[in-house]
Amino acid sequence: MTDTATPILPFLPFALPEIGDEEIAEVVDTLRSGWITTGPKARRFETEFARFLGDETLHCIAVNSATAGLHLALEALGIGPGMEVITTTHTFTATAEVVRYLGADVKLVDIDPSTLNIDPGLIEAAITPRTRAIIPVHYAGLACDMDAIHAIAAKHGLQVVEDAAHALPTTCGGRMIGTLDSAATVFSFYANKTITTGEGGMLVTRDDKIAARAKVMRLHGINRDAFDRFTAKVPSWYYEIVAPGFKYNLTDIAAAMGLHQLAKAERFAQARRAIAQQYDAGLRALPVILPPQPLAGDVHPWHLYVLRLKPEARWSRDALIEALFAAGIGCSVHYIPLHQHPYWKERYGLQAGDFPHSQAAYEAMLSLPLYSRMSTQDAQRVIEAMQRLLG
Repeated sequence: MTDTATPILPFLPFALPEIGDEEIAEVVDTLRSGWITTGPKARRFETEFARFLGDETLHCIAVNSATAGLHLALEALGIGPGMEVITTTHTFTATAEVVRYLGADVKLVDIDPSTLNIDPGLIEAAITPRTRAIIPVHYAGLACDMDAIHAIAAKHGLQVVEDAAHALPTTCGGRMIGTLDSAATVFSFYANKTITTGEGGMLVTRDDKIAARAKVMRLHGINRDAFDRFTAKVPSWYYEIVAPGFKYNLTDIAAAMGLHQLAKAERFAQARRAIAQQYDAGLRALPVILPPQPLAGDVHPWHLYVLRLKPEARWSRDALIEALFAAGIGCSVHYIPLHQHPYWKERYGLQAGDFPHSQAAYEAMLSLPLYSRMSTQDAQRVIEAMQRLLG
């Protein structure tokens, strides 16, 4: 008997890193070198990152996560008890939790529904005498309205630390995120990001004092770089602890991956853009709101492709995700807003009605698979499943 059943396709994951032979060879070289913690390759990665951003005068400080980078940036700015930091409710908890690490309070504000980024007008309305900083989040890789945010910060004497976990490479007004006029910008190299070191991040700043403090605090508050101490040609064992620091350094094993991921970043972004454009064309006729687009002339890396279901869609968001999963397609939701989580809700007495745009977006949104290893056939499979379900 001939089996005429439809072949079962492999599961299409929501995200998958693209790791090549170059990364593997560099990691092997690192293992064989004998220097596997923070050392020459981490330094090289920092140098290459500044070059990639287009400004070799920038301080680039490699850390073991974007969370660590945000924490170091705020600590270097002197954020502490009695102070407030404003950010969006529509983000991952790391953006806000670092403020609490320092004993300061978080002031959450809503998003602009047209961009899903923090609404600058609501930032200004949330400022109090306790406010010291703003953390805008470049959601999905789309740049926030940084001209407006910097104008508000300058008017009120506030610092800006950009959460650029999604935003490599992103431009704003033709300038690369990481090179703007903020106090600091922090990138993520987590496994599903536009480039990856497995776990990792980069703190970028023009401020010499922020850079110096962050370098000390990322490794236990030691006043000398461990790499310098252990590679010195003369006895160099002495060091001093000048602050109660953290353990936030990036290893050379991770940096070895990062060197080659960074070299491929533009190609990865082009591949993601092509998939996003294929989705746009294939899904436009469905009862969905397509993701917001960058302004003319600006670059969007498409870390995420986030749809919102229109009210006339025949499915709830949760049911649609389950149906796609049953069809072998992985999806996710970005994000369950902070005001929905017990810690933030209870600490600050938050309600969904306080954030109508974030709440409405959350209830309707899902993120489709998007990564550089996806083929046009993979994307077409997603499109056809969406058309079957929503068409």
